[in-house]
Amino acid sequence: MHSRTTSRTASRTTSDVLVIGGGIIGLVTAWRAAQRGLGVALADPEPGGGAAQVAAGMLAAVTELHYGEETLLGLNLASARRYPDFVAELEEVSGQETGYRACGTLAVALDADDRAHLRELHELQRRSGLDSEWLTGRECRRLEPMLAPGVRGGLRVDGDHQIDPRRLASALVVACERAGVVFHRRRVDRLSVIRDRATGAVLDDGLELTADQVVLAAGSLSGTLAGVPEEVLPPVRPVKGQVLRLTVPRAYAPFLSRTVRAVVRGSHVYLVPRENGELVVGATSEELGWDTTVTAGGVYELLRDAHELVPGITELPLTETRAGLRPGSPDNAPLLGPTRLPGLLLATGHYRNGVLLTPVTGDVMAHALVTGELPEVAHPFTPRRFSPTRQELSV
Repeated sequence: MHSRTTSRTASRTTSDVLVIGGGIIGLVTAWRAAQRGLGVALADPEPGGGAAQVAAGMLAAVTELHYGEETLLGLNLASARRYPDFVAELEEVSGQETGYRACGTLAVALDADDRAHLRELHELQRRSGLDSEWLTGRECRRLEPMLAPGVRGGLRVDGDHQIDPRRLASALVVACERAGVVFHRRRVDRLSVIRDRATGAVLDDGLELTADQVVLAAGSLSGTLAGVPEEVLPPVRPVKGQVLRLTVPRAYAPFLSRTVRAVVRGSHVYLVPRENGELVVGATSEELGWDTTVTAGGVYELLRDAHELVPGITELPLTETRAGLRPGSPDNAPLLGPTRLPGLLLATGHYRNGVLLTPVTGDVMAHALVTGELPEVAHPFTPRRFSPTRQELSV
């Protein structure tokens, strides 16, 4: 039905699908498309890089629920349900572990206002048919003895898990290679459009990649690619997040047994304990354009809030500070599937749910590439929901 790589010359290569962007979303799209028999090329200077190198990897469909995002909840839950089988398949194919842990999450409140907010979230979760259990402060500390004495209550969510995004990205690169995906480790200079159809892209070294279909999956950079007609350019913006990594010495283990998160003075903070002894603390959310500077203020605020939550954290070695850019969209939801430009599809705008949405995005995009249609679970997330006039109002 489809050829793999149909031609290759010094100046041009041709494939069924060209994926622009090698973060976890681009990688999973390429892998799933190749599994469906399509010849796939992927262009990115550093496949496996991007936001996944900074993300904490919470798979938090329940505790990440926000008012007004009930539609997104359906997609998040659909992806969360896929995760165990997805991880098992990926680890088998790649021969690599992903750090997937079905350890659950505990969201706690440190004062009366936070407690009231958490109670409201619990009610929203229950109305949405989600499984979460309200605990007293004492019950929270019984589960996690390192918590501060002042914890006033919390929500236990056993279905919110975690994965290590760096290991996930590495496994996806190997899976793509073994599925026959052709990597072009170069920056994409511009999209190629001929007679009102996307036909490929030109790399920064002048190599022209042609393809029957092009998937733009470049994260927060997706809205900046030259050659994309303005009316289909995705309304995606960078949202900065600063993250810390600490190491839990064996003498302190187990420090935390599950992901712990809270709102401290209106700021969200979370602590994600890895099985390898790493503890990830995040994350700020800053609308600062393309700035990826790690600031003293960002580090201070994260450590201050984490210390209020888990006082013992200040005894741990601080091993890494990083800042990355989440791809935000006007409604905080991803853009998936065909655009108004024939031949061009989008897989971007995942904002804070990129890691969680990896399995369902791969399935959705492969289905769209093979059939030309979005599966029902992704209908609300078509890029076509942003008409040019609505884009101007929303951004």
